[in-house]
Amino acid sequence: MPVFLLLLAAAVFAYFLWRARTSSLTRECRWRQHRKEGQWVCSFCGAQTDGAESPKQC
Repeated sequence: MPVFLLLLAAAVFAYFLWRARTSSLTRECRWRQHRKEGQWVCSFCGAQTDGAESPKQC
């Protein structure tokens, strides 16, 4: 049982490392989709971008 918990902890840690390296979003980035205009707007810094998918960079 302890081996399983260690493997689970290592997997969670690896997931967080992977997520940090594949995205440049910071904790403050809050992208909101304005469907009518077809834009994404960051409520923290005011950046705007077009597209259907949520932005991966701020």
